[in-house]
Amino acid sequence: MKLGISILGDIARIMDAEVKAGEKAVTAAMRSAGTGIKTAWRAQITGAGLGSRLARTIRSEQYPKGRASLNAAALVWSKAPVIVGAHDTGPLIRSKDGFWLAIPMPTAGKSLRGGRITPGEWERRTGMRLRFVYRRTGPSLLVADNVRVSKSGRVRENITRHKDGRVSSRLKGRATAVIFLLVPQVKLPKRLDLARDARAVENALPGLVVAHWRGTR
Repeated sequence: MKLGISILGDIARIMDAEVKAGEKAVTAAMRSAGTGIKTAWRAQITGAGLGSRLARTIRSEQYPKGRASLNAAALVWSKAPVIVGAHDTGPLIRSKDGFWLAIPMPTAGKSLRGGRITPGEWERRTGMRLRFVYRRTGPSLLVADNVRVSKSGRVRENITRHKDGRVSSRLKGRATAVIFLLVPQVKLPKRLDLARDARAVENALPGLVVAHWRGTR
């Protein structure tokens, strides 16, 4: 028995068409993969209660730009990598100088520069001095003496300044308020698992390539 094979059409043209179809399929698959990871990471961040602003720092880009390629790649990253990375790994945070980490209480208010207020900024802004209170059990404290705490939680100096320059202290409402907790270190809880979503997309990538390749026919 004899078997014969005949090729219909131009083999070079057929192979060239297959290569172009492959380039389009891989490029489309990588675009879908990059978008998929970006969407999943943003959903994780908002789902963890970290806010939509941080979620929007997740971006994606495809390479090469403007053309299809069998070597297409997608890059997904955050414009706030330190913050996102910290919530992804749950690191142990220590003070840079080896002393204390100052955790502001609601009485400390907010920083005018964004982020958490520091003891130095609080003293400059209020004109009051903080007093260190060491505790053998539990966090040590930075407190403000002779203050009044309003219903809104704001701390005011409990003194009266007279027109002649005299300063007198009021007795009524006088209190000591805790402004900062001092701890040697803090373990940030792990609230994200970005690798999980990346693995899921990676496992689905071959199927995406095949699906897009079939779609080019």
